[in-house]
Amino acid sequence: MISNLYPYLVMNGNGQEAVQFYSAALDAKILKIQTFGEMPSHPDHPLPPGAKDRVLNAHLKVGEFDLMLSDTFPGQDYDIGSQVTVAVMVNGLDKTKEVFDKLKDGGKELMALQPTFWSPLYGQVTDKFGVTWQVSAENQPQ
Repeated sequence: MISNLYPYLVMNGNGQEAVQFYSAALDAKILKIQTFGEMPSHPDHPLPPGAKDRVLNAHLKVGEFDLMLSDTFPGQDYDIGSQVTVAVMVNGLDKTKEVFDKLKDGGKELMALQPTFWSPLYGQVTDKFGVTWQVSAENQPQ
């Protein structure tokens, strides 16, 4: 079952500034800001210099609604016009795979479903209409 959908804004190194801007402009409460420097290190993917303060994930509460935001990882492509994605939270690993595969049909896989430190399964796909989805299994047992 799908448990939630969030608009997800993707910045190109100015995520900290964007969080403050949207917080003030939308009277939003900042619930969480996590930086790339706070994520567990990975020997195959070292953090480039200057990336530690980039936003890995920010969560803002705008009235009754949630808004998510992150920076790109340094060196990732960043195209103006593609900075809004949709994050979909799914209950259950099988359902997460099903949703991901259905969205991928006729589209393009950007990041294969895989375990991450924040989710048992996470992946990114651009569907056949050009919408980018961040599909994430909720971090709970099936």
